[in-house]
Amino acid sequence: MVLLERLEQDLSKFFRLNDFGPDPAFSRFIPAVYEKTDLDWKREFEPEFTERFNGLMIRGGVEVGKIFLAVFPTEPILERFLEEGKRGDLLFMHHPITMECGDPRGDWGRGFIPIPTPLIRSIREKGLSIYTCHHPLDVHREVGTSLAIVEALGGNVIDSFFNECGLICELDETDTDSLIQQAEEIFDIPYVDFEGQKRENIRRIAVVAGCGDKISAMKEAEKKGAQAYLSGEIHCHIDNEYGRTRYREMMAYIRETSMSLIGVSHAASEYLVKKTRIKGWLEHRYGLECVLVPQVKWWM
Repeated sequence: MVLLERLEQDLSKFFRLNDFGPDPAFSRFIPAVYEKTDLDWKREFEPEFTERFNGLMIRGGVEVGKIFLAVFPTEPILERFLEEGKRGDLLFMHHPITMECGDPRGDWGRGFIPIPTPLIRSIREKGLSIYTCHHPLDVHREVGTSLAIVEALGGNVIDSFFNECGLICELDETDTDSLIQQAEEIFDIPYVDFEGQKRENIRRIAVVAGCGDKISAMKEAEKKGAQAYLSGEIHCHIDNEYGRTRYREMMAYIRETSMSLIGVSHAASEYLVKKTRIKGWLEHRYGLECVLVPQVKWWM
């Protein structure tokens, strides 16, 4: 068992939460999604979390016996946490709210989804804790989300882009089809979202976990010599006017790029670091059992 207070302080120091301001994404999206619900989120969530939008979100029992690792707080993930977790156990996620980005071969997504109020109340009643870390984890120099992808590909980082959220790496020569097959194996996904050009000789790849579906980031990577671009998302498949506009803009860019564009799903791209780096680090440091909680469906 480890005191929650110690774990909270250690994680916040390791991820340098005090060095970052409010999370650039969730400082906007959490207020926006919860103001449409009956939940008083500023009262339900920890005071520091409502200012930083990273860190301890829900405080449970004083001692942590087990840590669960996930990406999005989907209902199946939270239901499993409630079923298996005991008082004091902690769920460590990347996102504090679910993001439905859509399936390139299926339904388009709904965007950001709040945690249902009954699930929040059940988590509180059982004395469970939730900790999330978004942007500080993305850019972390030891356990960053994009860095974990580079390591899984066997690449060497040579540069960064997209405000350090993306990394450019060099690796042994490969081709588009081989890279797609490798990505499907690494991320345990049934298919990728592919656009752009098929290439025979790829040595330099741009990698950005999560929302890499930014044309400006793609152009920056291409100027730095990237021949392929691997991200959680290539297209925005959110079923609203914003998503449809972004999709049209991306299709126009695809006609002019020379890169292979490979999407592996937002959630799967950010889950990898939990599996390859964070689980072992937490188990070694604290001697606690860490349970990986993957999503049943990565494309959603």
